Amino acid sequence: MLSVKNIAFKYKKDIIINDVSFIANQGDHISIIGESGSGKSTLLKLIYGEFDLIKGEIFWKRTSILGPKHNLIVGYDFMKYVTQEFDLMPFISVEDNIGKFLSRFYPEDKQKRVTELLKIVELEDYAKTQVHYLSGGQKQRVALARALAKQPEIILLDEPFSHIDNFKKQSLRRSVFKYLKEHNITCIVATHDKEDALPFSNKVIVLHQGEIIANETPHGLYNNPKSPLIASFFEEYSLFKNSELEINKTNKNTIVYSNQLKKTKSSQIKAVVTDSYFKGSYYLIEATFNNKMIFFNHTEALKNKSVVFLEYIK
Repeated sequence: MLSVKNIAFKYKKDIIINDVSFIANQGDHISIIGESGSGKSTLLKLIYGEFDLIKGEIFWKRTSILGPKHNLIVGYDFMKYVTQEFDLMPFISVEDNIGKFLSRFYPEDKQKRVTELLKIVELEDYAKTQVHYLSGGQKQRVALARALAKQPEIILLDEPFSHIDNFKKQSLRRSVFKYLKEHNITCIVATHDKEDALPFSNKVIVLHQGEIIANETPHGLYNNPKSPLIASFFEEYSLFKNSELEINKTNKNTIVYSNQLKKTKSSQIKAVVTDSYFKGSYYLIEATFNNKMIFFNHTEALKNKSVVFLEYIK
């Protein structure tokens, strides 16, 4: 189990991480989301032992995770960290990069393991290729495979698919996260991509200015976003007063995702279309209502300046 207890870290005079606590059990998948500069990457580095805490403590099982003041060599054998800088050996092959730290005393076992990992990251056709010939996305996949080579107990991933093309990203994400779950490897992912978080996470942690503002299941966080910041990670949204939605007569704001508004024949929400955006299986419609911008999904584009009535489907 990973236990992060009331940790804090500052760079010079600026507090980067402030009073952060959470637990990840063996085999859990925890996603850390937040704006750029919210502290996601710094939190991973603290868990890895790359920085020294100014407060709090981090444990993996019974081992205290300590920073460079206590360890000459950063990191622990049971933990791997894949950063956005891949730190690969450019002039040796993909398979040699992956197998670099595997034992040479059992060459057949080593080759079997490398072949397994090449399949997981979908690089079988590039096994003999020198790394410096690869694209950024391919290098990222090599870094993932190398981190998994010695089967860590916990892996830290910082934007693990950010360099990978969309047509490859979906299947690769499923392959890697399925492998981690099947082998009971705890996974902590810092990400901007909801597709890394929603389908795979046990919990999603939201960081804002170095503090945790939410720690929920994916269902709980998506269905009940407590702030526009959280909602914006998942979908386009609009802010409505409860009275505008006929929930009650208060002026309290309710966050409404674009897929929760449907065009209808008549309602209290009378809006004017300002634009339509093709999203593949639907159009995102931009409109104005009570002098504010709102969004809703529709099956086809709508004419600008046309009047529509919308109903809220909770």
